[in-house]
Amino acid sequence: MSHPTTRDIPVEPPHTTLLFIDVQNYCARRDGAEFKDLGPAEFEEKLGWFFNKMESETIPNMQRLQAGCRKAGIEVMYTLIRNLTQDGRDRSLDYKITGFSVPPGSWDGQVLDAIAPAPDEIVIPKTSSNVFVSTNIDYVLRNLGTKYLVISGIVTDQCIATATTTACDLGYLVTLVTDACATYTQERHDTTLRAISGYCRQRSTDAFLAEIGAA
Repeated sequence: MSHPTTRDIPVEPPHTTLLFIDVQNYCARRDGAEFKDLGPAEFEEKLGWFFNKMESETIPNMQRLQAGCRKAGIEVMYTLIRNLTQDGRDRSLDYKITGFSVPPGSWDGQVLDAIAPAPDEIVIPKTSSNVFVSTNIDYVLRNLGTKYLVISGIVTDQCIATATTTACDLGYLVTLVTDACATYTQERHDTTLRAISGYCRQRSTDAFLAEIGAA
């Protein structure tokens, strides 16, 4: 049976889905509830670089990526940290220990306004770091006819990395858009990109948009 012998294959828009991971008020805004216990000085020390990077580069690239994929007819999908229950009893043990609890219907559980979903775009709540573990996303992607998964979001060395490696193992051809993802330091971002390079092809926003004819 014939099969691809490389991951370096241009996407086919009708069989491609762009997935934004955790680009939500809870953890992608300075006033998100994940950071409510940090004072101004501690916030700046731990997260100042991250939010400056997000606001100056990562989110604008996400906006361009979203617009380009819509223009090319590529499915755009979102997954968010969000409980199925108000008290979060359905969350993974890891999320319970970490303290991540985002009730359904809450402001924290909404996609950033900067990349707000269109009315008919799919939003899937997740209750673990790995979207493929705590949701039915694999089932949904296969129903959509997805063969190529394009990934953007936060944070690179956690939820992005697990989604990338698992999607690869499940048989998707993964493209990680490197400047439309971010984590808390440049070193962590770069180290993760090197570590998962064997699971995906990696492209800048400019390169990917040129590939789909939406530059």
